[in-house]
Amino acid sequence: MPNPHDPALLSKAETLVDALPYLQRYAGRTFVVKYGGHAMGDPELAHDFAEDVVLLKAVGINPVVVHGGGPQIGAMLKKIGVESSFIDGLRVTDKATAEVAEMVLSGTINKEIVGWIAKAGGKAMGISGKDGGLVTARKVERTSKDPDSNIERVVDLGFVGEPDSIDTRVIESISAAGMIPVIAPIGPGPNGETYNINADTMAGAIAAAIGAARLFLLTDVHGVLDKQGELLTDLRPADITRLQQDGTISGGMIPKLETCVHAVEAGCEAAVVLDGRVPHAMLLEMFTQEGAGTLIRAG
Repeated sequence: MPNPHDPALLSKAETLVDALPYLQRYAGRTFVVKYGGHAMGDPELAHDFAEDVVLLKAVGINPVVVHGGGPQIGAMLKKIGVESSFIDGLRVTDKATAEVAEMVLSGTINKEIVGWIAKAGGKAMGISGKDGGLVTARKVERTSKDPDSNIERVVDLGFVGEPDSIDTRVIESISAAGMIPVIAPIGPGPNGETYNINADTMAGAIAAAIGAARLFLLTDVHGVLDKQGELLTDLRPADITRLQQDGTISGGMIPKLETCVHAVEAGCEAAVVLDGRVPHAMLLEMFTQEGAGTLIRAG
């Protein structure tokens, strides 16, 4: 018989009690999680991630997973001999590349995540933006400035898209049936063409459309760091603009934070940039006072 005075058991009970206010606050709400980076390629971290979303579902929160897969797409293109070209670091997606992207994202990766969740004791349904009319996409338009003439030119990235409209009914139906939606970032254009969509952008658009309580972007960094390398835990859009102007925020973090700002200004309550390499990072962020990442709120 367990000893009721065992400090380890008491600590577990205190952890549950500490989490109670957060469980009450978010019961019945939706969390949108963008899953990618190194966490997706590590079996142990993948197992932890699956346990986290199954736990969220079990305590009455509705997790929605949107996943990436850029490295896996690149590996498959190389394997089958389809050459990639890049403009300003962005992959040009021709028809052949778009077909491979859909195969990898909607097939291999999507069903692998569904399998991880099943192994952790949950039920998941894998879909893409094509299913149930979830997403209608439009072609991404980018410009690039010529360094010599300083003239901007239009860059054609091919079948790279972004969400134009979101119909959340298929997500709501899956969640209401007790399952976890796992979404591949693929969407049809107005004429039926297939677009590859950035997973961060897809997750942000879905979080805004569904009025999510939280958007989590799992990354390969601790969050947003100041110039001394310390974690910035709470930011507003004005803070992000200032930090970008003084060079504190740069590189790949800029588009991630832009996604967060767009999401919170369009209906998502708050967004969090988290290190997906930290085991159970989402649970630490949501159910502890200390948190684990950078929170972005409107205002």
